[in-house]
Amino acid sequence: MRILDKCSKYQDAREVQKMGYYPYFRVISSEQDTEVLVNGQKMLMMGSNSYLGLTTHPKVKEAAKKAIDKYGSGCAGSRFLNGTLDIHIELEQKLAKLVGKESALIFATGYQANLGCISALVGKGDYIITDKLDHASIIDGCRLSYGQMIRYSHNDMNSLENALEKIEGNQVLVVVDGIFSMEGDIANLPKITEICAKYNASLMVDEAHSIGVLHKSGAGTAMHFGLTKETDIIMGTFSKSLASVGGFIAADDNIIHYLKHFSRSLIFSASLPPASTASVIAALEIMHDEPERIDRLWENTHFMLSELKSMGYDTGNSNTPIIPLLIGDMTLTFKMWKRLAEEGVFINPVVPPAVPPTGTMIRCSFMATHTKSQLEMALDKFEKIGKELNII
Repeated sequence: MRILDKCSKYQDAREVQKMGYYPYFRVISSEQDTEVLVNGQKMLMMGSNSYLGLTTHPKVKEAAKKAIDKYGSGCAGSRFLNGTLDIHIELEQKLAKLVGKESALIFATGYQANLGCISALVGKGDYIITDKLDHASIIDGCRLSYGQMIRYSHNDMNSLENALEKIEGNQVLVVVDGIFSMEGDIANLPKITEICAKYNASLMVDEAHSIGVLHKSGAGTAMHFGLTKETDIIMGTFSKSLASVGGFIAADDNIIHYLKHFSRSLIFSASLPPASTASVIAALEIMHDEPERIDRLWENTHFMLSELKSMGYDTGNSNTPIIPLLIGDMTLTFKMWKRLAEEGVFINPVVPPAVPPTGTMIRCSFMATHTKSQLEMALDKFEKIGKELNII
């Protein structure tokens, strides 16, 4: 028996492929916009995290081109050594200002930001408390640390307080998503900060899906609730509203200085490419100069949430541009995905292990740049197929 034998034995995905119900690694041959081209078929994109619709913005694309002309295609090293550019520093200053913190530190991916931050800060004898529905990158950051992880029931403040009460007196970091990436609900940050203060726990908020979405400035959950000071660490990504790839940590200067010297995913990984860095700077400028984009995003969100609910769909506790259609049956979820694809609607099915078997869903996400006619067209398809499959 060889260690690699498990690879040939894994046939689950191949079986689903044979059945024609494999929804992953679909090849898009166009820009990531409100419409995309998949296998020659034009599809309405209802599953993108480009909430502000900036991936196709001329200013973003032009900034990337200019950065390549000036800096080349890559940095050929880590931030720690030869990979720090002046535009990295510029971006970090802009991000710190956006979220109201002293300093910021950018990483090559949002995943690396969570891994590098959590594993550097939490040591042997420390505790990390996470929401059960926190993103996988948070969980993996906890696993890479030497601390003990405790998970509390989703958005259940009694469960959080019970967890903190049991370990009172220890050093604790609480880590929570601002907007939960599958469910679309917002963390109860007012209560979380209150509980953390009571038990002297530090707090980190993952703003991956709330940057560009919450608060009139797009600064995210902490700013949305007026709790920036009470939130010790803010994490965010560039691959959603900010139209690129990468991530950042923002906090007091002492915390950022510490991470620069102890975060392994920063020290031992190549730095963010110039084009990606410049495109984020441009996206931040557009978000500041065109606040109406956030207004349009919320107009589209309220419209779709209201219409889908009125059709009879169960959208859970969502109150953001991430709107799940709860199905609760894996076969039915795949059937709905396939029928929507056939009708020209691109969405994402969510099945185990991402959710429990009874929690399968169709994950929809909407953009500021979706037109009313596009949304109405999608609603027609959702209604048609929901009735066809007896979901509504």
